[in-house]
Amino acid sequence: MPDFVNVTYGQTGESQKQNDMGMRAMQARAYSERGSQYLLVKAPPASGKSRALMFIGLDKLQNQGVRKVIVAVPERAIGASFQPTKLTEYGFYRDWEVEGQWNLCVAGGDAGKVGKFLAFMESDAQVLVCTHATLRFAYDKIGAEPFANCLLAVDEFHHASADADNRLGEVVRGLLDDGRTHIVAMTGSYFRGDSLPVLRPEDEEKFTRVSYTYYEQLNGYSYLKTLGIGYHFYRGRYLDAIMDVFDPDKKTIIHIPNVNAAESTKEKYDEVDRILSHLGEWQEADSTTGLHLVKHPSGKMLKVADLVEDDAKTRDCVMETLRNISSPDDVDIIIALGMAKEGFDWPYCEHALTVGYRGSLTEIIQIIGRATRDSPDKPHAQFTNLIAEPDTSADNVANAVNNMLKAIAASLLMEQVLAPNFKFKTRPSDDDLEGHAGIVDIDYTHSETTVAIKGFKEPSTPRVKQILESDLVDLTVSVMQDEKVLRAAMNPEEIAPEVVTQVFIPKVIEKKYPELTEQEVEEVRQHVVANATFKTSSDGGLPELNNNLIKMADKFINVQDLDIDLIDSINPFQLAYEIMSKSVDADVLKRIHGAITSKRIQMSEEEATALYPRIKAFNQTHNREPSLVAQDLMEKRMAEALEWLRNKKRERMRLQQSA
Repeated sequence: MPDFVNVTYGQTGESQKQNDMGMRAMQARAYSERGSQYLLVKAPPASGKSRALMFIGLDKLQNQGVRKVIVAVPERAIGASFQPTKLTEYGFYRDWEVEGQWNLCVAGGDAGKVGKFLAFMESDAQVLVCTHATLRFAYDKIGAEPFANCLLAVDEFHHASADADNRLGEVVRGLLDDGRTHIVAMTGSYFRGDSLPVLRPEDEEKFTRVSYTYYEQLNGYSYLKTLGIGYHFYRGRYLDAIMDVFDPDKKTIIHIPNVNAAESTKEKYDEVDRILSHLGEWQEADSTTGLHLVKHPSGKMLKVADLVEDDAKTRDCVMETLRNISSPDDVDIIIALGMAKEGFDWPYCEHALTVGYRGSLTEIIQIIGRATRDSPDKPHAQFTNLIAEPDTSADNVANAVNNMLKAIAASLLMEQVLAPNFKFKTRPSDDDLEGHAGIVDIDYTHSETTVAIKGFKEPSTPRVKQILESDLVDLTVSVMQDEKVLRAAMNPEEIAPEVVTQVFIPKVIEKKYPELTEQEVEEVRQHVVANATFKTSSDGGLPELNNNLIKMADKFINVQDLDIDLIDSINPFQLAYEIMSKSVDADVLKRIHGAITSKRIQMSEEEATALYPRIKAFNQTHNREPSLVAQDLMEKRMAEALEWLRNKKRERMRLQQSA
């Protein structure tokens, strides 16, 4: 099938080259900031975040007086990324060592592991690996005091949230408030797919940030040339359509839908059996590896790992096999439900085939990451989303897909995005064995999560209800990008938050919806404030905007505001259709990054003009343009000035063309 997006990379090999200490490009960039007490590393899967942490942690133990290193991962399987590693063989001065008893990412309940965690804190041992859950339970027992002068490394940091009820976020906030713990936060997707930030703005300001984008990583690979992103719409049941997009010659991870999803038949074991029967003639389940052996009609013997199976003994056997993969011949296909999405390393994987719409950008980017490892004889990586054809016009679907593609492209650049919300009803008889219709939610931001707030005014008119159901995310972003709100962000000491909530926000609403009455404006205002970020007064009264919204004003991009069309044409495909896209190459990714950045740049024409001679000199000296993700603040400002000037030039050209 044709791809919606096809990204071509340069194959420079730079991201895989090691320096004289055994560090790849991203690792060296992170290590250069090892002196920071709080370090936030935003880098894609396979860029080497785990080993970067090893280098940083060992330096803090050896040279910075830190007592202990505690590594927390979201699930046990990811703990294997932090197993003992011989770093001295590649030029580093010390090996990463984890004693067996202090690797808590093993089978067993959390209660016993919390006891071991507490024992570790009182021992002379230096390194411990545990799950987020074990960390949370241990912190509940001992608080922040024992973490003083220790390094806490949180992998997959997007599991944290600034929400007061997020328990991992509570641990991080507690340690930040205490001020004596070193923290390294690592993530391949620094956004949650909803309107909640990972960190409160005032907490994020404490971190030194190291960013390494998907483009930098993939462009520096040695073997991988292209990444394809495609959506395939179908009618009927996904089990009948899946072979249309499956290639048995490609190493593939298949994620079947959650049992609560519209596409699910509600019988996950039956779905696995049907997929196996589609693949060929089942032979046996290997007692040693736990893999299914299936003879494909071509004669090829396929080795299939089933991670849907709930039997703990069987699944642990399969997981052990997957942890010890050493060649492409070891496994051909993995069928999973909720596992193998993040932190799972299968370098030979070429195709991530996902059934059912994935509304979370975080989940999509993590799934894409399963296929984007560099590996010999692997020139192309593919992400395919197999979706029931929505019961709506092709134009609506094209618009939704185009916005999703823009959101994915922005996310691959490690940008925080807000995307619009779509709800499509699937066509009758889709996906249900009995022929019942389902609902496909196309919800990029999870903005429909219900939050009960005392004193809230319920919609009094159909118009207010319609705005809150359809336009709330877009309206929130309009508020964040309003000139007066941005001015408040630049002058937080001069403009009180209540001025923003009670004066600026109503003005934005009135301008966008001039037909609303004063009461309707107030009802919409309350929901906008709550949707962005709020604090509830001690008496349980109306939510009031705090400084967080002002500080968040430059954090988010609404993809609808990006004037980019990635759709080329729509063609029928058997009983459904596919959407063809224009090719997105390195230059387009760069322009998307520029378009995103230009939405947030606060700059005058005088400053941009004054910086231009310095930009030219920088280009001549370094033989490249200044970078928007540079650590050096002057270089970053020059890059912003250059993008500001380019954006103004584009605006002038558009005006000339329209005239």
